[in-house]
Amino acid sequence: MTKLIYAFGRGRAEGDARQTALLGGKGAALAEMSRIGLPVPPGLTLTSDVCRQFYEGGHVLPAGLMGQVKAGLATLGAQTGQRFAGTTAPLLLSVRSGAARSMPGMLDTVLNIGLNDETVVALGANSGDPRFAFDSYRRLLQRYGDTVMGVDQGVFEEIVREACHDAGVESEAGLAASALKSLVARFKAAIEAEAGMPFPQDAHTQLSGAISAVLSSWMSSRAIAYRRLNDIPEMPGTAVTLQAMVFGNRGRHSATGVAFTRDPSTGERRLYGEYLPGAQGEDVVAGTHTPLALTDAAPSSAERPAGRSLARAMPETFKAFAAACDRLERHYRDVQEVEFTIEEGRLWILQTRRAKRTAQAGLRIAVEMVDEGLINEREAVSRVDPASLEHLLHPMVDPNGAVDVVAAGLPASPGAAAGEIVFTSEEAMARAAKGIATVLVRPETSPDDIRGMNAAEAILTTRGGMTSHAAVIARGMGKPCVTGAASLRLDVEAGRLTGGGFDLKAGDIVTLDGSGGRVLAGTVEMIKPEPSGAFARLLGWADTIRRLRVRGNAETPADARAAHRFGAEGIGLCRTEHMVFEGERARLMREVILAPDEAGRRASLAELLPLQRADFVELFEIMQGQPVTIRLLDPPLHEFLPGSEEEITEVARGMRVPAERLRRRIAELGESNPMLGHRGCRLAISYPEIAEMQAQAILEAATEAAARTGAPVVPEIMVPLVSLRRELDFVKARVDAVAEAVAVQTGIRVEYLVGTMIELPRAALRADAIAETAEFFSFGTNDLTQTTLGISRDDSAAFLPDYLREGIIERDPFVTIDVDGVGDLMRMASERGRAVRPELRLGISGEHGGDPASIRFCEEIGLDYVSCSPYRVPIARLAAAQSAIAAEAARLSHKDV
Repeated sequence: MTKLIYAFGRGRAEGDARQTALLGGKGAALAEMSRIGLPVPPGLTLTSDVCRQFYEGGHVLPAGLMGQVKAGLATLGAQTGQRFAGTTAPLLLSVRSGAARSMPGMLDTVLNIGLNDETVVALGANSGDPRFAFDSYRRLLQRYGDTVMGVDQGVFEEIVREACHDAGVESEAGLAASALKSLVARFKAAIEAEAGMPFPQDAHTQLSGAISAVLSSWMSSRAIAYRRLNDIPEMPGTAVTLQAMVFGNRGRHSATGVAFTRDPSTGERRLYGEYLPGAQGEDVVAGTHTPLALTDAAPSSAERPAGRSLARAMPETFKAFAAACDRLERHYRDVQEVEFTIEEGRLWILQTRRAKRTAQAGLRIAVEMVDEGLINEREAVSRVDPASLEHLLHPMVDPNGAVDVVAAGLPASPGAAAGEIVFTSEEAMARAAKGIATVLVRPETSPDDIRGMNAAEAILTTRGGMTSHAAVIARGMGKPCVTGAASLRLDVEAGRLTGGGFDLKAGDIVTLDGSGGRVLAGTVEMIKPEPSGAFARLLGWADTIRRLRVRGNAETPADARAAHRFGAEGIGLCRTEHMVFEGERARLMREVILAPDEAGRRASLAELLPLQRADFVELFEIMQGQPVTIRLLDPPLHEFLPGSEEEITEVARGMRVPAERLRRRIAELGESNPMLGHRGCRLAISYPEIAEMQAQAILEAATEAAARTGAPVVPEIMVPLVSLRRELDFVKARVDAVAEAVAVQTGIRVEYLVGTMIELPRAALRADAIAETAEFFSFGTNDLTQTTLGISRDDSAAFLPDYLREGIIERDPFVTIDVDGVGDLMRMASERGRAVRPELRLGISGEHGGDPASIRFCEEIGLDYVSCSPYRVPIARLAAAQSAIAAEAARLSHKDV
């Protein structure tokens, strides 16, 4: 029969730290600690294969398992001098879960298995403390009744309240032995009444029931939700550890606690944690008791008095514990979270695992461990979660502050900001002009809202997803954003926002938690993290490791400076339409659209030319000779025109044209499906004069910037939405003609590249033909995902959560590249393009360029660079380094095979 049980304890173990998939994190750690000689209560670990068989067999324990368990318990009893189900020296067990990846609080635990009406008397006699024995028994009844027999925890809590009231004490900790004995009797009666059967007195029945309950908790709703949130696979499932009980509730010199080998909030190198005297482990984590500090140096409060630290109460035991923690950190070469019990002065280590930590602490710990010689620079780079760096760049809601949640949506852009609610971009701009902070609330945003978004402190939409217009633009601006807050009812006309029991109007103050996807009432406490020296050092190491270059998406000087400040090596996407959505540029662009003929369009474009040229000069100067990819005009022309009747009237008045003429042109430009309509290269073919003006502005700006800075500029001109090579040929011929004219006019021939954005499936399929003309490809994965999956990113929030919940997809394809579909097209386009043009430059400029999982795929298929929002550049730098490390490890592994 397959080996289903691994023993550990007394300095020996059948497993080790490498077997987390088989033994779970807890079982592997217990085996490893046993091997290195730490004081670990002996026990048995049932492998994760038991979990798999349990579910395959219809929630039935595998045949033969309990026979193996009985044999293992006989050996365990011989080691401890006790016997499971014995009546004189009973061996009691804890039954604990242990997944390969930590799932704190999600899975079940049952302590004191083996206690019954007989063994409780023996435990009291052997310990000389009947109170301790009945306290342990009532704990078993309370947890077993809830976890295994389905009795509501509230039933037990009410009985405890009545018993404490009758005894005149505040909690069960003050109950005498006789009162606890009475409590046990009442618990047993409640179990029989509620569950319809008595609490089992047979120890083996208790044990099999507890094992089944722990395995069943793997598929509880809370565990499933946690795994989905943290990207943990359903299988191999959880292991189960059966361990000899040690008692932190046994006498004056007993306690239990949890400690971190370094401060998980700051990263400071000091023992950090708490303990409870006269308690079992569940008391520390339940939050129902106020624990005490480990050392006098830890902060105290009225609830936690000073002078009762473990270091003072049990100095020798504390010294041994501190030494064990130091040994564990050095052995694992990482910060550990350690659970411990002290039984009558004797120290036992129950668990160790990699400690969770804040972003700030993670950086400091990684860098300081390099300085201490525990790890090298590559290991430090590998240990920091790239996504956590975002928390260091934006104000955040204070996790310890009180908040009133109005609604929850999607955490579209991190950070937090408070302001008055406004429902229009015009109102956001008007209040910003008076110095008033605002939160712009819209059903969804459009390019017309750019100015309002820029004026607001944060953006909230009731529709849209993680890559909707609001999300993409807000991330680029570094502004907090929550999208898809569908539980809110928005009435723009009435100026009302209702939800969560709140009825909010324009001018009311809310706080947007863009990192947590929450809308909070009023102004809340916030913290502003400051990137430390460790931040710069870690990213410096990452830059020496990574192969992929990292650029920023930017079209404004502020965006470009932010990208440059965060270490971007150029601009991978400059969306020129964002340069003409406001002020004088917007007026001129509307004149172009309203012009009756080409001559009229060229006259307005001539006025727009110097403004565009000045924009490009500033971008080139900021980037100091680094590559800048500029996308020619992409959106359909109707997006530059007003939408509502009020806006039409206002714009017509400002342009001094009849409102009817404006309405007629808007109607002419209207499309049923603008995303697949008259946009991108199609605009350049219908109105080549627009592309020619932009090309002229780019090339003249490159000449001017090079002269000013002395750094040569090689602009990359990107033609959007190409699916046919002849489309690109057409536009490139116009760009080349303009370049020749600029060279004749200035006497300077500018080097430049013309390429395309691969954002349509046909472009990927015909990449070999397109590469005969294109000098670079930039994958526009936002639109490539939409056109490949046939899903609108702005509407996907209505159904993608259902797909994720049902397991139809594992990740949101607008957040992480759909490797099997979109990824296959990217791989194909890369291979076919380079087969024709080996020097073809390949990059990605969609929002996926800042997603660590997508960056790993970009490394895998050999792209040259990724480009992302400025505030995600540090994330991309670190993720690119980790991708390079992973790729090297995979190559070495393949070579060994």
